Amino acid sequence: MGGRSIHLSSVLGGVLATSLAGCVLAPREAKTERAALRQAGAPYQQPFEKRLLPDLPERPQWPDVLTRALLANGELEAAYFDWAAAVARIQRAGGYPNTALSINFEQMIERGTVLGRNTTVTVGPDPMENLAFPPKVYQAGKVATDDARAVGKRFVAKKLEIQRQVLSAWIDYALHGQRLRIQRQNLALLKLINDTAAARVQAGAPQQDLLRAEVEYRRADNELRGMEAELPRMRAMLNAMLARAPDAPLDPPDELPAARPLPADDAKLLALASENNPELADLALQVKGRRDALELARLQLIPDFNPFAGLTGSVSQFIGLGLSIPAFQPEMYGMIKESRADLGRMMAMYRQAKFDRAARVVAALYALRNSERQAELFEKTVVPAAQRIVDNSRQGYAAGTSSFLDLVAAQRTLLEVRVTAAEAATAREKSVAELEALIGKEIEAPAVARGGVKQ
Repeated sequence: MGGRSIHLSSVLGGVLATSLAGCVLAPREAKTERAALRQAGAPYQQPFEKRLLPDLPERPQWPDVLTRALLANGELEAAYFDWAAAVARIQRAGGYPNTALSINFEQMIERGTVLGRNTTVTVGPDPMENLAFPPKVYQAGKVATDDARAVGKRFVAKKLEIQRQVLSAWIDYALHGQRLRIQRQNLALLKLINDTAAARVQAGAPQQDLLRAEVEYRRADNELRGMEAELPRMRAMLNAMLARAPDAPLDPPDELPAARPLPADDAKLLALASENNPELADLALQVKGRRDALELARLQLIPDFNPFAGLTGSVSQFIGLGLSIPAFQPEMYGMIKESRADLGRMMAMYRQAKFDRAARVVAALYALRNSERQAELFEKTVVPAAQRIVDNSRQGYAAGTSSFLDLVAAQRTLLEVRVTAAEAATAREKSVAELEALIGKEIEAPAVARGGVKQ
């Protein structure tokens, strides 16, 4: 072959090499998303059966429980693989060339004789699928990148929601342990009152005081047994979150978790929620994806093309370009209108979601501040006052200056305010966990703001 043949052979070789190697047409955010996926996927590199989940210490605290729960949770792992599939779709949507390479051989046969000089080799895209105009493929990769980033935000939202659930369950478990401790102390005090009543009856006091003391003691003992029976159920639910056997040992903490300080004031928290909320970020990326999908629909009006080249024998060489002109205009405009309507739907959802999330943040902040106020009031004022009333009533009853009914009423009041104080403290921590999910930002390891709540 002459120089032209060599030139065309190099063209055919280049077309073949490009078609086999290919590339991905996608925005730079695709690379960033793949890196974020690799970092988040470190815990899931091994099958679950081969993973080494961290063992809980003998007296676990909430960071120990939360760490294991996030590593063991199947819903979070499923959300990660949803994200991984979405990232993989970027390569599929933006892969170029988008059609297979077709190599055709034709041989002229005349009167049963093969004519070598009339052998034709043609190289070009698969005739069953046009080679897309590159900006179309890039736009498709852009849409897939938007979708992958949105799914990545859903993974973050799922992580924060699971964190909220685990922390709330652990706080409820700690609160139940605190109620048990309070009830046991109450039972011990009622036993002392019962013994005091028995001594007074022997000294000539009315028999009914002893009967009342016995009734109160038995009632409190029954409540304690009911609360102890509830503990295994709560333990089983927590162990399920930790991928442990339902009856695996897991004692509630010795005291309520220390209050976790918030890193900013309310105005800053509202701003963070607006900026970082993963659900809002998900919707914002979906809006962006619908805008890019609308642009992709408009690009469908641009013709696709099918370049080809070939050799016939050792003499003829040819190259060509076929255009695929979209003649189905109604379908194209229908796609554009559908994409525009989908964009309008997502914009409306995003706008409403911003109002809803802001309202939820305000509600969570109000609940948190109210719980803080209530916890401080009960811890510093109400509980000490109720304890003094009980002490005075007990001394008065022993001295015969107050009635048994006054003593029982004072003891019940103390029990109620101690439980209320514990409930207010735990309600505050549950509000913090909810704020973490709404803000999209984890509050760091606990700092001792006012120590564990001891009763």
